[in-house]
Amino acid sequence: MAAKMLLSFAALLSFFAVLAAGSRSPDVQAVVAPLGSTAAAAGGSNGHECVYTIYVATGSIWMGGTDAVVGVTLAAADGRGFRITDLARWGGLMGAGHDYYERGNVDVFSGRGPCLPSPPCRMILTSDGSGENHGWYCRSVEVTATGPRAGCAKAEFGVDQWLARDATPYQLYAERSVCLRGKGGDAEE
Repeated sequence: MAAKMLLSFAALLSFFAVLAAGSRSPDVQAVVAPLGSTAAAAGGSNGHECVYTIYVATGSIWMGGTDAVVGVTLAAADGRGFRITDLARWGGLMGAGHDYYERGNVDVFSGRGPCLPSPPCRMILTSDGSGENHGWYCRSVEVTATGPRAGCAKAEFGVDQWLARDATPYQLYAERSVCLRGKGGDAEE
């Protein structure tokens, strides 16, 4: 009960922080791209009524940090979702000059996006492989979502994978789903 109240409070604070920040520069709006027919289900003039807070934990493995651009795609169980091509530009909250995705860090991002028909339960984490240190070991991603006439939803994605061209599984993305996870802990993967 206390954890649910804390989660709701955190989502509410994120919601007000984004509202207080107002709209960002026009090029940041291009960072969020809808998938499928999300925009029709979202409502509003631009469909960006919901607030998402994303926590990204980089592993503490040696050379686990990256200078690459990291993005994420979030989707509901029915496949409708949206893509954020650059998390730091979209809603980096760590302050000016912060070096995102460094070894052992948990970075926080929050911003508006299209409301989904159900809580986000699928995630594709991507790296563009750029920068001096392109390889990255992501430990986990946690997403909270809230919006008008909607409760607070939370999804936790254990990643524990390199996003790199020179380490297994030799790919710059990680795809995870918790859509079928029940109270018993069963998961679709």
